[in-house]
Amino acid sequence: MVARALEAGYAAQAILVDAAARDRIDWLGRPGLPVVVADRELIRQVSGLAVIREAVGIFTRPVEPNLAAIVAVARRILVLEGIANPANLGAIVRSAAALGVDATLLDSACTDPLYRRAVRGSMGAVLTHPWGRLVDLPAGLAQLRAAGFAIIALVTDRHAQPLAAAVDAAGPRIALVLGTEGDGITDAGRGASDVLATVPMRSGVDSLNVAAAAAVACSLLGEVS
Repeated sequence: MVARALEAGYAAQAILVDAAARDRIDWLGRPGLPVVVADRELIRQVSGLAVIREAVGIFTRPVEPNLAAIVAVARRILVLEGIANPANLGAIVRSAAALGVDATLLDSACTDPLYRRAVRGSMGAVLTHPWGRLVDLPAGLAQLRAAGFAIIALVTDRHAQPLAAAVDAAGPRIALVLGTEGDGITDAGRGASDVLATVPMRSGVDSLNVAAAAAVACSLLGEVS
């Protein structure tokens, strides 16, 4: 993750490197990096982290991405409402980046995408995948609709339209809404969507974890070239 943050242009404030791993780290010799080499136990004490993988870095937080600039060039967007678990958020962004979704937008109730567990859960994808903060639903969805996006809400209702069919019928610009881990999309979010869609499942299973559902959705929504 430290290497990917450096590659993405994030400015390092301090990097702690495990002495046992220093010979395996190819970026260690870059000029100007604020690196301290120490044994793993000392790094644990300083950082408070139980698990250390070669290096731990603190980076300057960048300016929040410009939402209008993201929306202007995107064709396929995920909209996340109330995703509280940073590991889930990281996994969702990883799927979006890997499977060709252009951007991920978060409402104010979503966890911080630059939180350590979210960065790790995304395998660094949040450092390069476009993301931004959207005003809360339904107003945020109205913004996207005005920009020409069809709004699809992913729900667990078996009577909803199959997601693949909804994507095929929606046109070139699609915003797919995913809801919070417990209750899913709020009534306001559902009401502001154009189509309710679902991932068809065999009887006996009523839902998927939101990160798993996002991966399925991104495989249908994304454009991989």
